[in-house]
Amino acid sequence: MTTFIGNIEARLDDKGRIFIPAAYRKILAEYASRKVVLHREPENECLVFYPEQVWNQRVSELQEKLDEWDPDDQMLLMQFMSEAQLLEPDNQGRVLIQKRDLEQIGAEGDVVFVGMLNRFALWSPQRFEERKLEKKDFAAALRKKMQRSKE
Repeated sequence: MTTFIGNIEARLDDKGRIFIPAAYRKILAEYASRKVVLHREPENECLVFYPEQVWNQRVSELQEKLDEWDPDDQMLLMQFMSEAQLLEPDNQGRVLIQKRDLEQIGAEGDVVFVGMLNRFALWSPQRFEERKLEKKDFAAALRKKMQRSKE
């Protein structure tokens, strides 16, 4: 299956709608679903879009690790699920992003889609640039992760 890669600049319309990039819509079609789940990430200032099937797998993995009778686990699940919403692009490939979500990521007009293999993120271009590692630090972190996987 093809993966979501690259970064694609886009612009929100006045109503908060955005076109999912055509390249990403093509990959979504490989998942046999037009629907995506938008999730507000707890640590990064971005919104992550999951193909519905990928989202369901992640939720299943989380559910397996939780005790449904434990109040802390129940709250964790409720909070995690409350940060998500199911979206279906219109016939033109647009989705409507809620104002509070756009405010959370600091998006006002221009945005950038960033591929994340089986999902993709929506960022304010400024915040994405601020959060990115410097080239030297990026190379060192990547090298460290790749060396760890060989061990």
